[in-house]
Amino acid sequence: MTAQQNIVIRLPISDSSAFRQKLAALLVACFMCTAVAAQSDAQAPRSPTPQAIKGALHADTIAKGLEHPWGLAFLPQGGMLVTERPGRLRRVDKDGRVSEPLSGVPEVFARGQGGLLDVALSPAFAQDRLVYLSFAEPGEGGAGTAVARGRLGEAGLENTLVIWRQQPKVGGGNHWGSRIVFRADGTFFVTLGERFDYSEKAQDLSVTLGKIVRIRSDGSAPKDNPFVDRDRARPEIWSYGHRNVQAAAIHPETGQLWTVEHGARGGDELNRVQPGKNYGWPVISYGVHYSFAKIGEGTAKPGMEQPAYYWDPVIAPSGMVFYTGGAFSGWKGNILIGSLTPGLLVRLIMNDGKVMKEERYLAELRERIRDVRQAPDGSLYLLTDTRNGRILRVTPARR
Repeated sequence: MTAQQNIVIRLPISDSSAFRQKLAALLVACFMCTAVAAQSDAQAPRSPTPQAIKGALHADTIAKGLEHPWGLAFLPQGGMLVTERPGRLRRVDKDGRVSEPLSGVPEVFARGQGGLLDVALSPAFAQDRLVYLSFAEPGEGGAGTAVARGRLGEAGLENTLVIWRQQPKVGGGNHWGSRIVFRADGTFFVTLGERFDYSEKAQDLSVTLGKIVRIRSDGSAPKDNPFVDRDRARPEIWSYGHRNVQAAAIHPETGQLWTVEHGARGGDELNRVQPGKNYGWPVISYGVHYSFAKIGEGTAKPGMEQPAYYWDPVIAPSGMVFYTGGAFSGWKGNILIGSLTPGLLVRLIMNDGKVMKEERYLAELRERIRDVRQAPDGSLYLLTDTRNGRILRVTPARR
């Protein structure tokens, strides 16, 4: 029986109360079976893997010589802060001059995919000058994603303090997640990987591996988080069942958190992240293991969320933004995503929370795109993830 089939039940006529109760129970059971079948059979829309559009965008190099740059934040007075994965934070002027490494950066675990990762400014930066960093932090048991904050001074960060730590610290060098995204209320999200060899922990609410957390500026959990009052659950958890989320952004009109996370071999996901929801990893996935072995129980399961869209083959997503500027005609409200593999800028044309069309650009650069940011003038800034990484300013191609 499929969810679309009609159900016809023929029973003898009776006006007894017991019969009516049994009939009502039977109808409810049939309805529930149909609902479960509909949920289990649901399939998310898959990317058609469109060919990249060549020559539509122009990329200028603003700065180069950065070692695996990972995150970028624009300063209100001009210029920007950029992280380098080995553990350096630099200031880059408007003219592209790169500073010496700034002081005040905490010790990082710079191995594998780990190191100094995202950077974000306080919403009240003009008054408090606070800068937030996410990074792989070494410690007892191995390492884990952490968040620190410090006040930006002339030479670097002052009074740097680690305000939040992923629990537990474990061995290995992969899957740190690590985007920082502020909400309008001053709280912020931190996306966290499941640390690769510990994928089953993504379903365990007593730890923060494979989760998205929402915290206050001091690292504490807001009282309206979904698991605050649940026994044996971490109060900072917002959602769970994530693999490795390296792209996250807030919708500028709705305030809704959207993410793009890495799948395994296939199965990169665009998700509209809701509080308290389970996004399935490693129980369900549209991908397979790197060995081609099946992952979990299939692509859907009751109680687990479906992605809004998925990629197979993957794009290896990192960095995203909802475009709000005017430099690119017709792009307002679109999602722009960096691709590490094959190395692209991915554009998703959205309507009412659904992907209507996907376009791809800048394949001719042959670069791993690590981060995507919208500049104050409406242009786009990209980071290329190499030993000689660049900051690129992207505008429509000159005609």
